[in-house]
Amino acid sequence: MRAKGVMIRVMRLAAGVCVLMIAWSPAPTVWTLGEAKAGAARDGTKSKAGANRRMGPRRPPSVRAPAPSAQPPQAEPVERIEADVSTRSVEVTAAFTGHEILVFGSIDNSQQPAGESGYYDVVVVVEGAPEPTVVRRKSHVAGLWINTSSVFFASVPSYYAIASTRPIDEIAGPNVLDKIAIGPAHIKLTPEPGYQWSYGEEQLSAFKAAVIRLKRQEGLYVMEAKDGVTFIGRSLFRSTIALPANVPVGPLVARVFLFREGKVISAHIARVTLERAGLERLLHSFAFRYPFSYGVFAIVLAVLLGLLASAYFRREAR
Repeated sequence: MRAKGVMIRVMRLAAGVCVLMIAWSPAPTVWTLGEAKAGAARDGTKSKAGANRRMGPRRPPSVRAPAPSAQPPQAEPVERIEADVSTRSVEVTAAFTGHEILVFGSIDNSQQPAGESGYYDVVVVVEGAPEPTVVRRKSHVAGLWINTSSVFFASVPSYYAIASTRPIDEIAGPNVLDKIAIGPAHIKLTPEPGYQWSYGEEQLSAFKAAVIRLKRQEGLYVMEAKDGVTFIGRSLFRSTIALPANVPVGPLVARVFLFREGKVISAHIARVTLERAGLERLLHSFAFRYPFSYGVFAIVLAVLLGLLASAYFRREAR
């Protein structure tokens, strides 16, 4: 009986332990679709982290360099002429006997092998300010030479000089020369409106030729400079333009043209100013600003000089 009682106590103790174990056991987990995915992601992250710990630090993904794009073909360098003059201002006094202007420059991106190769041609044109000019034709009438016809040109260059590497007729055609007004036959001489209707084309051409001829006789039109234009090396050039003593005072424009195969490929403009100086400038300003006073002063001065000369010669006669 005693053994039976011990067994009953042991069975009761085991039953109590089972009840306690059931009461303290965790509740079962219920998975949904989202939670399952999150759990899978967590499990995957853990597995990847473990893999990374086993394999070492992860290398950054390699970046491929972009393929070099095809570069466009480079254009050939364009030739350009640059020029200047030796002086920008020339003083004209009572003792002025003429002056020489040096026109020099260079050709950027020159492609000629040497200055004597003739690959380029350079033309220098120096023009004075335009002025109105009247040309009259004289005819022999009844034994006398009288003016029978005339043409009034509104714009005629007061001075005109050309210098070139070779004769201009060999450099370019008449159409090109006429467009840029280079050469005696292409100078822009504009007659007043109305004369074109009064005279034919041949008569106007005769009057224009007379203007150029008279200007050349006065030394104001120089169709071929003495030394022309000279190349110094592949790109440097120079030319000397002589101004006569009777050159009109005022602005001068030096136009420099670069030719290749009969075409103008570049041009440049430089300017020179002829200014009066000294006593001549004072008298010129006085005459044009105060013409009446200048006239009275000239008359009084002439009378005084006449009286002084008369008194001097009378004394010498005694």
